[in-house]
Amino acid sequence: MLLSRGVLPRRLASMAETRLALVRRARRINRALAETYPYAHCELDFVNAWQLLVATVLSAQTTDLRVNQVTPALFAKYPRPADLAGADPADVEDLIRPTGFFRAKTRSITRLAGSLVADHDGMVPKTLVELVKLPGVGRKTAFVVTGNACADDASRAGDPNHDAKVHTPFGVPGLTVDTHFGRLVRRWKWTEQEDPEKVEAEIAAIFPKSEWTMLSHRVIFHGRRICHSRKPACGACPIAHLCPSYGEGETDPEKARKLLKYEMGGYPGQRLNPPPDYPGKAAAPMGAV
Repeated sequence: MLLSRGVLPRRLASMAETRLALVRRARRINRALAETYPYAHCELDFVNAWQLLVATVLSAQTTDLRVNQVTPALFAKYPRPADLAGADPADVEDLIRPTGFFRAKTRSITRLAGSLVADHDGMVPKTLVELVKLPGVGRKTAFVVTGNACADDASRAGDPNHDAKVHTPFGVPGLTVDTHFGRLVRRWKWTEQEDPEKVEAEIAAIFPKSEWTMLSHRVIFHGRRICHSRKPACGACPIAHLCPSYGEGETDPEKARKLLKYEMGGYPGQRLNPPPDYPGKAAAPMGAV
């Protein structure tokens, strides 16, 4: 088995792959990832579209875990867009400081809140076109919201008493091209593009729209848990036999297993409040021992 895992990827790398073969291999990888991560989901804690939007903006250049540790206090003090729009920037900076770039992020989320109040009656818009017009919101952030936020939250995005059904998304599929996603799809030779929008376009052409949101979750999960940037755990990878880059990381199965992160290695994940079907442990609040 180990031999076949090593031989096939080298053959893939040395042969010119037809478009049809690439599409078939990519879809096989997606099916294998679906079996490996049936619980894949957005790893930001949120209960409504407003919280998810802010959390996604804060997640730039930091981990979802750090954002999850910061947002409970932020949303307790500023539960609605109107509250944050009128906030003292210094107070907001103190709350989000651990996420890094806290001054720039404070400007982004307070301007974002102001725009929601002024232009959308305090509600988070549902469409990509409207979302990307908001201050500090790009396509990646917009797709996180449209693919994961709750449809029946749209009119109550800032209501802290609303028991959000976060499993009912806006229903607008999209590809979230973050650093993990871009790195892996290039490692798998699905694209050679570096620009996120060009990556998005090329990957969108390989998969049906219905798969886009969950594909994003699966790829990001895999990048965080197994296919790491500096030392991928090739010997513990369920798609090694389909990967043209097999061998860039540790191929010994025992050594590779020691590289696994989060629930794969028996450790807490990124969320303080993971969904019921998540097999790992909840992460600890900031400052907890």
